[in-house]
Amino acid sequence: MLYFQTPIIKKLSSQEEPTVEKAKILALKYLEKCKETRSLTKEDNNGVFIITDLKAVQHEILSQQTKLPQNISDKKAPEINAFKPSLFKNVMNFTGILGYYNPFTAEAQFNSQLPNTLVPFTSAHESSHQLGFAREQEANFVGYLIGINSKNLELRYSTEYFTLKSLLNYIVDEDPEFVKNALKNYSKEMKKDRAYEKAFVLKHQGVLDDFFGFTNNLFLKSNQQEGSITYSYFIDLLLNYEKI
Repeated sequence: MLYFQTPIIKKLSSQEEPTVEKAKILALKYLEKCKETRSLTKEDNNGVFIITDLKAVQHEILSQQTKLPQNISDKKAPEINAFKPSLFKNVMNFTGILGYYNPFTAEAQFNSQLPNTLVPFTSAHESSHQLGFAREQEANFVGYLIGINSKNLELRYSTEYFTLKSLLNYIVDEDPEFVKNALKNYSKEMKKDRAYEKAFVLKHQGVLDDFFGFTNNLFLKSNQQEGSITYSYFIDLLLNYEKI
């Protein structure tokens, strides 16, 4: 029944249609945010972003759950650390699934083998399902609210980076040159993070990715969601929340 609750978009004071031009303004904003936050984080010997304290990230997510705007969520945050690395991480590597919420154990499962850039935001996303946000793009938005103002640099960078990538994915079909220029303007640290993510994806592409993508898309559509290939609802929520 959680799929049929009031959509978040109806809870926002602004409900304007998203546009590529508005998305560009926000993309440039988040590009600068990412550069600044990334410069303050740690990296491995290859210059790739690393998480230094995963437990601290998880506790910060739980703390930020209690600070969500009341008009978005009036749900009581559990404040219980139920983040668990999935036992199926080797299979997940080939499916494109970053994490999932287990309703039987109320655990936010994540793939511990993911590039570190993805882990904090994926955990925030799955924790949003724990709060009762079943729609995938609403869980992305609540994950964004959890991470974007965090003082934990690792959570904030992962959230800013996800937001930037989402905006660029939204823009690319209409203005690929803008996206190309944005990627050129990544900091050297961000370029290394992007290269590592791309290498991870290329290494794990396979037939399972096609199968799981198809079945997951059918499930989302059967529950009145947009389907996994459409991410405009997150951008819609983001632009209206930021009032661009």
